[in-house]
Amino acid sequence: MQPPETTTLFAGVDGRTNGGLPSWYARRTDGGDPISFAEAIRSLPRAIETTVAYNDPRTGEWVPTDRFNALVDPAKTHNQEHQETTEEQSADPLYHIPTTSYAVINPVDVYGPLEAVLREESIDGHQLGDVVFGEIRRYRGGGEVHMDILFDGLSVTLPDRAEPITMGVSSGYDFFGGHAVYVEGLARDSYCANSIRQLTARETVKHVGEVGDFREWWEATLEQIGLVANDLLAFIEDAGEITIEFPAVPFGVEEFFELLDVPAYLAARAAEDARAEATDLHEIDMWTLHSGATYALTHFFDGKEGAALDRYVRVANDILFNPEATIETVERAYEEQAAADTEADGQTDLASQVALAQLERVSQDVKAKAAQFERREATLRERFAAARE
Repeated sequence: MQPPETTTLFAGVDGRTNGGLPSWYARRTDGGDPISFAEAIRSLPRAIETTVAYNDPRTGEWVPTDRFNALVDPAKTHNQEHQETTEEQSADPLYHIPTTSYAVINPVDVYGPLEAVLREESIDGHQLGDVVFGEIRRYRGGGEVHMDILFDGLSVTLPDRAEPITMGVSSGYDFFGGHAVYVEGLARDSYCANSIRQLTARETVKHVGEVGDFREWWEATLEQIGLVANDLLAFIEDAGEITIEFPAVPFGVEEFFELLDVPAYLAARAAEDARAEATDLHEIDMWTLHSGATYALTHFFDGKEGAALDRYVRVANDILFNPEATIETVERAYEEQAAADTEADGQTDLASQVALAQLERVSQDVKAKAAQFERREATLRERFAAARE
């Protein structure tokens, strides 16, 4: 991802807790001492509304309007007034000029209620305020923020690995009208520092009208994360039993990702990691392919956090959570490619026929397990709905 302007590490909900960064996480960061979550939230820029005016071309006078309000950073307007000189202090204080229906939601409005939940709640015996840690990333002068909030000890451990997959949420917002306040499930694989995003459906609160009760919002969200933690291992184990025999098809691991419409530079990195982690280079399972995709997205995606990254995250997650759809996508993309290469007599070449036959066999294997995946997904959806209610 494009590097943020600033990154803040945090551990523990406030100064009264003894929270710290897990050693595996601290090793993979740029260093620096973490601050508490409460302090980190209060260090984020705020937005306030102020009057907008337009210049009347006939009189040259500025005329206020009540149809729009300007969103500005009050700290930056103060710095401009006092002629502060640092780059951050002298940045443009104007975020956005929305209509008056826009409701300002500042960081403490959203994450202050989460602090209370973290102090009071526990999941699987873990007091959340003691085990919370993560990072906050700022962009565009602090007007766009994304954060990873993780819980040390709330994790999934694979049978053949000592390093856990740590559970949490990803959340963020901006003051430019591009990102509503959002939250979605997240996991971080401590073995390779890969981020598995969008583990739950994205929940959003728009900057319009009356803002709801964020405390209930967070309580339901954290309950969902506990449910995902209980089932993630089963998804991984099932995906580990579905394999693709790459020597039997005329495309390699890299082309597999490209057939899923992953950009070539990411497909190369994903294939590199999948081959490095595979126990058998001739037969790679879907969990390893998913892990390769998340490795590429976590460490080499060169775009911004947002729609483009979300799209590729969905592709990666389908490999793990919906292997049937993934195989169908690969099969369809290869058929289209083979059709384009069809000889003049309308016959595909032998290699293409072999490939399509192999893909069909893989597809049948996946379909045999599809009902199991669908039942698990349906159960999760029902639990999520109950948590939201």
